[in-house]
Amino acid sequence: MYLDEQYKLYHIAYHLVTENNFDILHINEKVNEIWLEKYENKISTVVRFVHKGFDWKNHLKRDIAQVFQKSQPIKKLTRSKRIELYNIYVSFHAPVDDWEVLKKPMQLKEKNPLKMKVFYLDDEDSHNELQRLQKDLGLSLATGTEDFTEEVKEKRVIKYKCYLSDSLQNKRKEIQNVFSFGKPYFTYILIAVNVLMFILLEMNGGSSQVDVLIELGAKYNPDIINGEWWRIISSMFLHIGFLHLFMNMLAIFYLGTAVERIYGRFRFLIIYFLAGIGGGLTSFAFTTSVSAGASGAIFGLFGALLFFGLIYKRIFLQTMGKGILIIILINIMLGFLVPQIDMGAHLGGLLAGFIASAFVHLPKKGNRKVQLSAFIIYMLLVVGITVFGVSNNLQSQTYRLMQIEELLMEDEFEEVVTTATEALKLDGKMEGAILFQRSYAYIELNEITLAVADLEQSITYESTIPEAYYNLALLYHDNGQLEEATEMVIKAYELKPENKDFISLYEEITGENPE
Repeated sequence: MYLDEQYKLYHIAYHLVTENNFDILHINEKVNEIWLEKYENKISTVVRFVHKGFDWKNHLKRDIAQVFQKSQPIKKLTRSKRIELYNIYVSFHAPVDDWEVLKKPMQLKEKNPLKMKVFYLDDEDSHNELQRLQKDLGLSLATGTEDFTEEVKEKRVIKYKCYLSDSLQNKRKEIQNVFSFGKPYFTYILIAVNVLMFILLEMNGGSSQVDVLIELGAKYNPDIINGEWWRIISSMFLHIGFLHLFMNMLAIFYLGTAVERIYGRFRFLIIYFLAGIGGGLTSFAFTTSVSAGASGAIFGLFGALLFFGLIYKRIFLQTMGKGILIIILINIMLGFLVPQIDMGAHLGGLLAGFIASAFVHLPKKGNRKVQLSAFIIYMLLVVGITVFGVSNNLQSQTYRLMQIEELLMEDEFEEVVTTATEALKLDGKMEGAILFQRSYAYIELNEITLAVADLEQSITYESTIPEAYYNLALLYHDNGQLEEATEMVIKAYELKPENKDFISLYEEITGENPE
């Protein structure tokens, strides 16, 4: 009888796996227990077989309660939170008392509750229970009731056990192989290079100093448009402040080691740089501020893991999937809430990393059509975002102001006037600053009347520069307009009372100490 029960259990389980696309979740050969799953219509149908009998209803009820507990770790292996569990007992005899009430569907009171149905395949009522099971599963099952000799049944049980056990082992090996294609060699090199560059920044004046960042290769749009496109790459290795460096290196350590193990060294390196370039170009196209950091490349590693999830959906969801998706969503939300975060670099890097991963593809999973298409899409996006970025910058008052400041440093005053005049024709909120800078150029060109006109107009804007009042006070004073000069120097002092030059001019014009 024992052999008949074993044959029935393993025969049905084997049939579900080979004919009905069930996956093996867990096997315990010591107690002849098997857990299978089939994911369909966003529901995981889990079938648990066990070769076990009970004399009394309470004993069966206690085991059912234990199955609910066992199902908690099993949930982590399933592909859906919605689980329907078919708990099937195979035994020669059923409990002697009235256990039929346990056939009713049951579930615990919890979020995403697991629903369980119990089936008891004993020698007397096996046929009816199998019919009920087939109806509930919506499948036609091989019942395992064939009239074979004991020798044949024994051989088949061994065959079924070996097949199911080998299938589970192969599945585990596949997961291990997926995460062990390459050792994280380049990840550590990249971290070391970033740390060395940070030390270099600090030795040259500080990582928070804009001029130092620009000198050592930060993303600075005027220089990029003038031909220094290498800044898109060099900026990936510079960081602004220790916290910025620490957070990004922590991200590279965890994400980089995972991606390098999955894709291998050289694929990882290609993804990292292509994502960093994509993020840098997107930042260049949409933000004019000086920026630096590995954020674009880091988000590209997120993109690589998402592509991995597209190819290995089950492994992805069972290992890292939910956590990765939550982290990406949190970072995107923070990007919209915190103005200092460069969303262009983040989103551009994420998309570029995903496309780059499709281009290099996963080891032993190559698809030439997909790879060629990904390469073409990447190149089109790079060209498109570059062309758009140049045009968008030239139409930006903020970018024009950066140009003006650079020209002033080079004493190109006539060019400042031309650039500022063009900038004032553009839409934006930088008119006050642009007029102030043009007034300075006019002063250097000895066009005092034009300088005064620009300064008088610049102080009409909300974001007034205190130096505009100071310069007006100087010019009014030189022209003998003492009343106007007094009014301007008082406003300049009120806006910046700690400025020594303002205090000195205040005393000179009014004859009083402002304090």
